[in-house]
Amino acid sequence: MSAVLKEQARPEEQPVPTGPAAPAAIAFTAAAPPSDLLGAPVQQFLADLHRRYEPRRQERLAARQRRQARFDAGELPDFRDDTRAIREGQWRVAGLPDALRDRRVEITGPVDPKMVINALNSGASCFMADFEDSTAPTWHNLLTGQRALREAVAGTLAFTSETGKRYALRPSAEQAVLLVRPRGWHLDEKHVLVDGAPMSAALFDAAVFAFHNAAALAERDRGPYLYLPKLESMEEAQLWQDALSHIEAALGLAHGQIRVTVLIETLPAAFEMDEILYALRDRVAGLNCGRWDYIFSFIKTFRRHRERVLPERGQVTMAQPFLKAYSELLIQTCHRRGAHAMGGMAAQIPIAGDETANAQALARVRADKLREVTAGHDGTWVAHPALIPVARAVFDERMPTQHQHHVGREDVLVVREDLVQAPLGTITRAGFEGNVEVCVRYLAAWLDGNGCVPIHWLMEDAATAEIARAQLWQWLHHADAEEGDPAGDGPARAGLSLDDGSAVDWVLFEAALLNLPSRLAGQPLPGAGRVPEAIALLEALTRSETLADFLTLSACQRLD
Repeated sequence: MSAVLKEQARPEEQPVPTGPAAPAAIAFTAAAPPSDLLGAPVQQFLADLHRRYEPRRQERLAARQRRQARFDAGELPDFRDDTRAIREGQWRVAGLPDALRDRRVEITGPVDPKMVINALNSGASCFMADFEDSTAPTWHNLLTGQRALREAVAGTLAFTSETGKRYALRPSAEQAVLLVRPRGWHLDEKHVLVDGAPMSAALFDAAVFAFHNAAALAERDRGPYLYLPKLESMEEAQLWQDALSHIEAALGLAHGQIRVTVLIETLPAAFEMDEILYALRDRVAGLNCGRWDYIFSFIKTFRRHRERVLPERGQVTMAQPFLKAYSELLIQTCHRRGAHAMGGMAAQIPIAGDETANAQALARVRADKLREVTAGHDGTWVAHPALIPVARAVFDERMPTQHQHHVGREDVLVVREDLVQAPLGTITRAGFEGNVEVCVRYLAAWLDGNGCVPIHWLMEDAATAEIARAQLWQWLHHADAEEGDPAGDGPARAGLSLDDGSAVDWVLFEAALLNLPSRLAGQPLPGAGRVPEAIALLEALTRSETLADFLTLSACQRLD
């Protein structure tokens, strides 16, 4: 048995000091929170989690940086030699709870009260309440979201709009199953300091939700259920396993009561799917193809690899070989281990006032969901309630059972080259300018407190904005590089000039930024007053010599 396999044989926490719990030394950098949400018992709970797991979180973040430095130097991701025994072993994850057996259509969205009510009432199988990519983490949004979820679990959540329209929950039996996505390991919760240091945003979100809701959810056999984002390694999954085990023990829950689904939305994680399932095998219910973040991660991982520059976003579809391989490997891995293989997001929203365009958009959604269910996925995501009937009809027709674990996909054989080979394609002027527009419009809305924004009939969140932002950086920073030799380093990559032959250069970028305000004039824009700030932030991020890991890292400092 390998050293890693021995270490993973049963989750163990690192030793922590024994004796009486240290007092909670918590300070809030924003307005003091209401005591019913973050009173003294919750503060003690958070302080204990921070002291136990913050050193390990920092170790994992440092490990990410070391690995990225190797990628920047030319190394390629690969399957790990030291975990071969895990990949080749005959083990399975814990059995699924009844509430998570049928997840054929899941809807996602932010945690404001109106969205929570509409999503739980939507007719979807599950609702993923998102503290991450679709929520701008202002202190107000975070507290409002935690309160909304607590009231939803209690069945008392209601909301009245400015126009007087009242929203209320349907009976619990008619509601979607609730799952909550905390933020990733990379983010700090700047509003909460423990012993003078910001605590992990991931642990803040998960712990506050569990503290207030775990007992009620466990009593109804409804979890708590979480979606875990942005993992890059089995060690990061193990950190979640240990932290959640501690939360269960502290709250008097049975081990494994908190069930999780992991988003495979980073390229490094695609090479460790078995290992991630193994680390979380007592509680994991499935993996999800987080396609948009995955494309962003591909760009970020290969930011210095000119031969792997992607074409414009519209051409990077799930039919591209590297994404098809990723999806099919996820299905094969999950079904071998007894876990759900969840499909990705349909970002389209209904197009009002244009029946032809709307029909075409729905046809694209239908085709995407048909691809997923035919490949063997056990469920899928949508961003808008109007897409639920479309997705459900496809899955009901092609998946009469609760899931498709019987579809083993033994035909799939994925090697490293399948996952790292970028597709050929082009960049159009409209594609380049569209990336600039999406970045600026999304950033402006996000800085104004709105993390989920419809742009050109697509629901944009941080993941899709990251693709646009990272592509701009990569295209422009490779624009002056010499083209590859077809006989040596591989074919010259499209993406250093537009399809009309025009150069992709800083002149083009500056022109797009200068022309954008006039293009946006007269349009109803969320966060319109912050467009100049968003333009300045995008320019700074794009001109930086190093691609920032996440745009939200610097942008968070501008939020209240």
